[in-house]
Amino acid sequence: MTPSARVAAAIALLGALEDQCFAPGARRRPADAVAADFFRDRRFIGGGDRRAVAEMAWGVVRQRLRLDWHLSRIGMAATPRLLVLARMLLDGDKSGAGDDHGRTRQAAEAVFDGTHYGPPVLDAGERRAAAALAGRPLVDRAMPDGPRLNLPDWVLPSFRQRFGDALAAEAAALEGDAPVDLRANLLKTDRGRAAALLAGEGIGSTPTPFSPWGLRLPARRPITGAAAYREGLVEVQDEGSQLIALLADARPGMRVADYCAGAAGKTLAMAATMGNRGKITACDTSAARLEGAAKRLKRAGVDNAERHLLEPGDRWAKRRAGSFDRVLVDAPCTGTGTWRRNPDARLRTQPADLAELVAVQHDILVRAAELVRPGGRLIYATCSLLPEENEAQMDRFLAQAAGFAPVPLDGLWGALLPGVAAPCAGPWLSLSPGAQGTDGFFCAVLERAA
Repeated sequence: MTPSARVAAAIALLGALEDQCFAPGARRRPADAVAADFFRDRRFIGGGDRRAVAEMAWGVVRQRLRLDWHLSRIGMAATPRLLVLARMLLDGDKSGAGDDHGRTRQAAEAVFDGTHYGPPVLDAGERRAAAALAGRPLVDRAMPDGPRLNLPDWVLPSFRQRFGDALAAEAAALEGDAPVDLRANLLKTDRGRAAALLAGEGIGSTPTPFSPWGLRLPARRPITGAAAYREGLVEVQDEGSQLIALLADARPGMRVADYCAGAAGKTLAMAATMGNRGKITACDTSAARLEGAAKRLKRAGVDNAERHLLEPGDRWAKRRAGSFDRVLVDAPCTGTGTWRRNPDARLRTQPADLAELVAVQHDILVRAAELVRPGGRLIYATCSLLPEENEAQMDRFLAQAAGFAPVPLDGLWGALLPGVAAPCAGPWLSLSPGAQGTDGFFCAVLERAA
């Protein structure tokens, strides 16, 4: 594709994202699903061009709050065309669309105006916008805190409560590149052997600092084609997610419920710590997610797991009340801790979503707690950085639920990994990209009185 054709494709992709993800009344689909459909319908776009178009579009999505501010300041609507142009001028043309000409106004206008082989062509208003934006910094000192930190305004009070003086550093970390973390599958190998096998395929890795099973790759790269992955020796799983499975402390012979299993990443990790002995039930409200989990369980060699679809009127939970040693609730949440991986969620998630999710989380906690046997443990986790979904949920649950008490992190961590310092202080596991280098996670362990 010519540079201008790449620009045209990126504008079209951004238009699809706006219509289906971000516009008022939109379905708010995940952006990666929209992009997958977009490229599926345009199979003529080759791999290199696809990467360039996607990078141009995702570059706009990642910086949308700031680009909107700049365009609003000059009185222009944030159309897909102007967003692409603004990003090229303010953030540099890193997509290759401009043939490495950089961020100059002349280079950007050349791509748009057909100097590089054809449309799209700037109209008079777009030329005025280009003239007004050229030479400005992406992060302007005049910006209010939201766009300056690249955070939606509605999360700022909660983030300030969570991070205090570290807010700016955490916001910057939340913009950075997320690492690729792998978990060695203890049912088939250990971390050292997994690292050696990956190295034999030309994939270098280093041990993760906290998880005893984790390996971190030095750069993002495809891993699903590696033999170690195909044969189920490693799974892609952020280190923070691994630590939640670690704190569940699922042991051989136990009965374990993964109540919001999704694609079963934590089910796989807990099955490994159980050594395939005992029984683990992966529950979810989505048949499609559970079907996908079946393939992962088979590849990993897990044979002590069953799946259960949670449906309205289902009596499964009532029949199994008080029978599980461990119940993990990896609750649906805003996902604010994963925004460096899912930058579109900064734009899709709204305050109403938080209010709805807080209510759903409490309801799930109350129902899941009934499954825990006396002396068993309830593990609550989110991939959120918001206190409303984390500490406040624990305060509310413990104030209302008789018979449950916290298992403090320091004692639990010391028992699981003697001599290894815990990744954070306090009663709960609380992780963030800035402080621990993981995605943002929260995990609380509660024990039911015997």
